[in-house]
Order: sequence, then C-alpha cells, then structure tokens
Amino acid sequence: MKTTPFLLLLSILFLSFSCSNSSEGDLIEQVDPVEIISYDTHIKSIFDTNCVACHSNPAINGAGVPLTTFSQVKSAIEATDLIDRINRQSGEGGFMPLGGSRMPQATINLIIQWQTEGFIESL
Repeated sequence: MKTTPFLLLLSILFLSFSCSNSSEGDLIEQVDPVEIISYDTHIKSIFDTNCVACHSNPAINGAGVPLTTFSQVKSAIEATDLIDRINRQSGEGGFMPLGGSRMPQATINLIIQWQTEGFIESL
C-alpha cells in the first residue's frame, strides 16, 4: 500500500512536465526567419482584416488615412506613428485598431520585419 502515494506523486510530476510550453512563440505559427516578407504575400491580408473597416478609400469613422494599397500602407508607416499605435496595449490612448483587439505580437513583428527589409511589394 505504500507504493500508491509514490506512484501518484510520480504520475503528477510526469504530467506537469509533459504538458508545458516554453514560450508564447510555441503557441503561434511562426514565419520562417529566412523568408522574405512581401506586401502581397504577408502584409496586405493583415491590413485588410484589421484596418480597412475604417481605413478604406476614402477613410471613414475619423480614420486619418486609407490603408488599402501598398503605397498607402508604406507611406503611413514611414510618415506616421502607425507601428507605435498597433504596438500599444488595448485601452491605451491612440491604440489601433480602434475598438478592436490587439493584433498578436507575431503579426506586429511581421509588419516590423517587412519595414526593416525595405517594404518589398511582391516576390
């Protein structure tokens, strides 16, 4: 009967170590770090999903600029604080998308990578 508590403890330890993740990155699909990011392949769908409801052409609901084309998105990143605003926490002043949920950090990082790589339009 003394082996029962030992086996129970051993089972709990096994389960607690086998069901863990080492980082948030394990839970989010990652883009291949050597993959070149382009507007057409990676970025357009992000802006279409998260921004174009207000940042259409013409922009509505008080949005300052349209974000429907490559040149509009590139210009907004270069000339405004767009990256800073999508990087803010929900509820923080100036947070975008206004009234929406914060984009996953992996998505924001993809936009930053696209900027860093020189705003490639298509491959």
